[in-house]
Amino acid sequence: MSWNNYDYAPYETVAEKKAKAKRKIAALIKKGKKISPVIIEGRKIAKSWWGLAWNKNIENYADFANRLSRGRSYVTHGCVIDLQIFDGRIEAKVLGSGSSLYKCEIEIDPLGKKDWANITKLVEGRISSLSDLLKGEFPVELEAVLTDTKIGLFPSPKKFHPHCNCPDSAKFCKHLAAVIYGVGKRLDTQPELLFTLRGVTASELVSELVAKEKDNLIAKARKVKSTRLIKLEDNDLSSMFDIDFTKP
Repeated sequence: MSWNNYDYAPYETVAEKKAKAKRKIAALIKKGKKISPVIIEGRKIAKSWWGLAWNKNIENYADFANRLSRGRSYVTHGCVIDLQIFDGRIEAKVLGSGSSLYKCEIEIDPLGKKDWANITKLVEGRISSLSDLLKGEFPVELEAVLTDTKIGLFPSPKKFHPHCNCPDSAKFCKHLAAVIYGVGKRLDTQPELLFTLRGVTASELVSELVAKEKDNLIAKARKVKSTRLIKLEDNDLSSMFDIDFTKP
């Protein structure tokens, strides 16, 4: 659709853009589409440790710099209509100029086995539970391990393989920029998705601690002088450490 000699869409105010996005979301839901839009409330895109760390990571790379400001505007205006995060892949739909809805896909390289082993070793015994890990409640020195640009969980630009079906010839367009900011927002409420994205399991970072603690608790139970049989159930450990020990 051509709006004028330069094919630019008419100017829209922020309020108009947000209203347009809400209408598009409502229309898709009415049609029975299962979508997961990114909703930003307030001025900050992300608030949790994981969301903020993700955004800080992408903002540190010159490869993304030219499009990040536009992407930030798009996501705060509600233009990321749908965002899905899978193992090694991000899929999204972003509302562009006019009524155009663009399909974005970003493949992310999995975390190398050696790098993951290094992270697990460095973190070993320093995180009390899976819940604390996902809430970002761990020693400050571990932040450097988790965010390390070489072995950390957060991907570097060369790990990103983006694609958008918009007319922009740039490898990394504003719609894709909106998507990666949307990921930061999603990590606020679902930080485990970062582990999914990198092809690893968050519980592995605390499993070694849990295994040792289980042995200690069993040893203490055996020392109790009682005629009763004291048995440590896996369900109790599951509750304590937020890990399902009933699974093999």
